[in-house]
Amino acid sequence: MDNPEAKVRRRVRVWFGEHVIADYCAEPLLADRYAKAMARRFAGLRVTNEALSGDGPSSRPLPNERLWGLGPQ
Repeated sequence: MDNPEAKVRRRVRVWFGEHVIADYCAEPLLADRYAKAMARRFAGLRVTNEALSGDGPSSRPLPNERLWGLGPQ
């Protein structure tokens, strides 16, 4: 059976005032580790770790179309 927890992704952001200076999306364990590392690195800044909504830009798969017709020669 599919584990719904395995499909959940989290978004970690580091904020400088109202500006996002780092944005990272990953599975919960990796996101938590990243958030802790960023909190140590940027001790004075706010670090958020939120569930990624299903309609977020990072939740969509990358397109598989080619951006150009010719490969390297």
